[in-house]
Amino acid sequence: MVLDALHSLANAARKTEPTWRYGFNLVPTLRFRLRGPPLVGESARVVADLNRDGVAMTSASALLGWESCFDELSAEVTHLQDSLRDEIAAARSEAEAVEIGKKTFHLQYLGSTPALDPECIYARFALQPSILRIANAYFGMLTRMRYYNVWHNFPSQAQARESQLWHRDPEDLYILKVFVYLSDVDQGAGPFTYACGTHGKGSVRQDPAYNLEGRTKRSTDVQMAAVVSDDRWKTCMGPRGTIVFADTRGYHKGGLSRERDRVLYTCMFASQACQVKDLFVRPRKVSIPAATDAAFALAM
Repeated sequence: MVLDALHSLANAARKTEPTWRYGFNLVPTLRFRLRGPPLVGESARVVADLNRDGVAMTSASALLGWESCFDELSAEVTHLQDSLRDEIAAARSEAEAVEIGKKTFHLQYLGSTPALDPECIYARFALQPSILRIANAYFGMLTRMRYYNVWHNFPSQAQARESQLWHRDPEDLYILKVFVYLSDVDQGAGPFTYACGTHGKGSVRQDPAYNLEGRTKRSTDVQMAAVVSDDRWKTCMGPRGTIVFADTRGYHKGGLSRERDRVLYTCMFASQACQVKDLFVRPRKVSIPAATDAAFALAM
């Protein structure tokens, strides 16, 4: 019982900014503060939007420019789609099925727990300096990369459920996810949608009413609108190459495709104190890049 009580106290402490930062994340915070000059240009704008709203939009061309490996990512995903043709067709045929706890409308190309390979395009895209600097600047510390994958959402007329409803992600005090659209995403393709100001740096402190799916809290549009009016919802539509940054500790939803497929690449950054240490299958030996920030991002 004593150990359980101590564990509960530690988890509660992780949820307060000073203890989370200067207790559980002191070293990465200090290392970040010893770095060079602040961000400028498009990167600075993205971080400013993140700080204010919890979500920011840009594009591969605007943010990454000639440094981008977006074309390589796109080509690799096209190759992957060819190899997964049968799995994609099978998943599409089940998109209308309703099974709580299973996202039948959604296929993860790399599986539910991807194998970590620092040299693959999925890792290298996340660790591009422009993206990693934004993650570190938003957290105010060096961050860990905890996940990457490619998601394919299929059109469905079933009632919204699972991540198609409003929810928060639980893993850390801040959680930064990056979504890179690999297909054009309009309203009919289930765009990512965010309730601005519901992140930890925001001003909204009230939680909406909710319904339970198993043990998970999910809120409808009506329930969310009672807390954050729909004119403060950011619906992230855009052409192929659009990049969305979002702190998913704030309320968000997405993937309610009604008319056409949505394909995107995603990666996730968290602090070293993240309660879910890894969403990868790690090989026994990991090739760590020489760059300090990238090396830290790949550590356990």
